[in-house]
Amino acid sequence: MVTETQNDNLLKVNEIYLSLQGESTYAGVPCVFVRLTGCPLRCVWCDTAYAFYNGEDQNLDAVLEKVDSYGVKTVELTGGEPLAQAGAIALLERLVEKGYRVLLETSGGVSVERVPSAVVKILDVKCPGSGESGRNLWDNLEKLVPGQDEIKFVLLDRPDYDYAKDIIARHELAGRFTLLFSPVHGKLKPAELAEWIIEDRLPVKFQLQLHKFIWPGETKGR
Repeated sequence: MVTETQNDNLLKVNEIYLSLQGESTYAGVPCVFVRLTGCPLRCVWCDTAYAFYNGEDQNLDAVLEKVDSYGVKTVELTGGEPLAQAGAIALLERLVEKGYRVLLETSGGVSVERVPSAVVKILDVKCPGSGESGRNLWDNLEKLVPGQDEIKFVLLDRPDYDYAKDIIARHELAGRFTLLFSPVHGKLKPAELAEWIIEDRLPVKFQLQLHKFIWPGETKGR
C-alpha cells in the first residue's frame, strides 16, 4: 500500500550520495544511492530510522539531474521503504530508460507488481526477530524475476535462521534466486551464522554490510 506522497512527479528525498554498494551480489561496486523518506514498517533492528521522517520534496527531474552528476552507472533506490511513495515507480522507469543498472531495496511489505522488470529487486523477507514478519506480502515472491532478483533475510538469532530455512523450502526459492543471509550488525556474531550455513550446506550467500566495516560508526551516507 502506498502511504506517502501520491504525486508521481514529486518525491520526498532523504539523501542522494555516492558510495560503494555494501550488500547483495553487487557489494563493492560504486553506486549512487537515492534514499527516499518514509516506511510503514518498524523493524526493531532498523539502521535507517533517520529516514522515517526527514527529507525534502524534489521533483523527478531534479533527482535525475543529481544522479547523473555522479557519472556512475549503478543506482540503488532505497529507504525507508521507497515503494511507499507513488513517484518511486516513475523514477525507476526513468532510470532504466537512461541506461542505468538499477537496484531496488524493498522491505517486502509493499507490492512490487509495478516495478519495471529490468530493475534488480533486492527483496527482504522479514523474520520474526524484526517484529514485522506479519507484514510480508508472500505474493511478491511470485513477482520476482528468477536469475535476476535477490531475496534477503536479516537474521537476529537461531529462530530467525530456522524460519528463513523453512521459507526457502516452502516456497522453493533455492536455485531460482540469489538468497542472501545477513546477521543483524552487532547482535548475531557473523561466525555463528557462517557455521550454521556451513553445517546445513545451505544454498545461500552469506554477507556482511560492507559499508559498516569500511566506515564504522557512520549512520548516514558515507
